[in-house]
Amino acid sequence: MDTKRIVSASPHFRAPETTQSLMLNVVLALMPAVVASAVLFGWQSLITIAVAVGACVGFEWLFCKLMKKPSPIGDLSAVVTGLILALNMPAPNGNLPISIMMAVVGSLVAIVVVKQLFGGLGMNFANPALVGRIALFSGFTAHMTAWVFPDAAVDQLASATPLQVASPEKLSLVDLLLGVHGGTMGEVCIIAILIGFVYMVVTHTISPVIPVVYIGTVYVLNLIAGMGAYGSLVNILSGGLFFGAVFMATDYVTSPLTLKGKLIFGLGLGLLTFAIRTWGSMAEGVSFAILLMNLFVPYLNDLTVQTPYGYVKPAKTKAKKEGADHE
Repeated sequence: MDTKRIVSASPHFRAPETTQSLMLNVVLALMPAVVASAVLFGWQSLITIAVAVGACVGFEWLFCKLMKKPSPIGDLSAVVTGLILALNMPAPNGNLPISIMMAVVGSLVAIVVVKQLFGGLGMNFANPALVGRIALFSGFTAHMTAWVFPDAAVDQLASATPLQVASPEKLSLVDLLLGVHGGTMGEVCIIAILIGFVYMVVTHTISPVIPVVYIGTVYVLNLIAGMGAYGSLVNILSGGLFFGAVFMATDYVTSPLTLKGKLIFGLGLGLLTFAIRTWGSMAEGVSFAILLMNLFVPYLNDLTVQTPYGYVKPAKTKAKKEGADHE
């Protein structure tokens, strides 16, 4: 019998969702991005995705087997990690063996180092797929920045991603929405990401607060910086902002629990992403912004903790008591 008790403010009610059902919703929400990656970059992208998912599930099962712990692979969290990790990688573009090796290495870092060594699901300090991506970016920089471009890519994007184009006002919003440009497999097609976002909001899998505040903050800061309405729109539709905001910043374990915490979290993500993109040496800043804000989540939860219903501060109680005595 589990002796742990959770103390929280009433009223309480039992929700029908389970970890498995929530993770299944995330898997379904990621399917449009998976399909888009196959259409835009070819069938080899599906192999990379399958390897990443298989490696994440395999490493989780093997680690738990060696540690003589119950295997949690049935909750589908490892599947979600594998999908997100793979979609954060560039398409193979003929280098399938390298992509497979990178998928395995990234899965090892995500599942074993970030997730299981910290106690498993619910105990990790950061999003496992996110740290796996950063590890790949550090160890396989040349391959992680070797962008593959769909055959229909426009001339302006022949040798750069949208964030690297000097004149963003020349870019087509249609191309950005459809993913006809370079980037990682999951980040390029904004329409596919939005379909997944709407599905998760409708099914109450995630709250829209963090993605909306995050993306909105970056847009407003770009306007203030003089980028203009169209240039600011191009900026938020470029890179991994939408994918990171929808599928990584909303991770249950590494995002705040309260509404105030989510608002502060989204604002912090927007500020950091804008700062890295504007003054940093990299065109992108989503991964590092999310990782940094993940580290502040425990403090945000403490600072924005929910006040129990009917709670009265001791000082006010004492003042009322003294008033009653005078009467």
